[in-house]
Amino acid sequence: MRKSPHITSLAKVRPMFENELGSITMVDEKVMPILERLSLKRLVLEPGAIREPQWNVNANQLGYCVSGTVLVSILGNVDTFATFVVEAGQMYHVESGAVYHIENIGPDRAELVLALRNERPQHFSVRDSFNAMTDAVLGNTFELQASAFAAFDRTPAQQIVRRNGSVDVPVNARMTNARLFDIESQAPVLTYPYGDARMARSQFWAALDDISMYSLRVKESGMREPHWHPVTAEMGYVAKGHARMRVLDPDLGLDEYLLGPGDLYFVPRAYPHHIEVIGDEEIQFLIFFDQPMPADIGYRATATAFSREVLAASFAIPERELPEFPFTPVDPLFVPRVNPSDPVSK
Repeated sequence: MRKSPHITSLAKVRPMFENELGSITMVDEKVMPILERLSLKRLVLEPGAIREPQWNVNANQLGYCVSGTVLVSILGNVDTFATFVVEAGQMYHVESGAVYHIENIGPDRAELVLALRNERPQHFSVRDSFNAMTDAVLGNTFELQASAFAAFDRTPAQQIVRRNGSVDVPVNARMTNARLFDIESQAPVLTYPYGDARMARSQFWAALDDISMYSLRVKESGMREPHWHPVTAEMGYVAKGHARMRVLDPDLGLDEYLLGPGDLYFVPRAYPHHIEVIGDEEIQFLIFFDQPMPADIGYRATATAFSREVLAASFAIPERELPEFPFTPVDPLFVPRVNPSDPVSK
């Protein structure tokens, strides 16, 4: 298949930062020019590693823990503070400008997928921001002598650093928190014999105001019906499995590509697209949207909305040759696959 502007693989993107403690891989507009209002980072932290305190300048962040256990601490506007434990299958939200840190507190490697609400996200670190000020200014800030800051290393931040000492997890860090959402423990909002959907959107998570995420699982017997999103772009990350996706561009160019674990795709708002499983394994997608309550229009409801006379004229065939479209007032998220899969083109 030809190279597609809609897809990339995080395995093929060079990490923006990497050391023995972990790595940060970034897919933004520079890597994937088609991106709008969304970008993605993959963060890997080895045991004992800390993603240093930082804040996003121009983007809210939505994180999904793929594996491991991390501690997240956030200092938000007007000095509101929260600290909580995030485990595999759970999510957290950090508002733009809030300073936060992520720390691997478990015995195993932690992996997180972070969606940011900007195609060119920017951030500041606490270390770089302190280093921007003189020792005298820092001393005045904390009512200390300037000499108290003489030992500070003034080189740029390392982004991932090693924890010194034992893990310090506050007792209340495992309590319910408004910035934390246990998406995979939720009952699916939609469930079919051939797939289900769990949804992190403002209807269920009040912290979200301009971003959301669906965790979709599709079995070999099902298919995500062809559809488009009128007011939101779609950015998907393949957590497991293999699928085929087809996207129609406004110039009538047809883009079809295969997806596997670690792949990232992007569909601009209102572009028709569909997804189906390749092989006999279930696929899991983490799909991020640039709206807090994403919605779509599907082919099934479209065929119901217009008269058979209109459809026959549009397709330039006699009405009697039109299929008997099922009455569909509300589009299903998934449909059963009643026909064999089309051959996979190479």
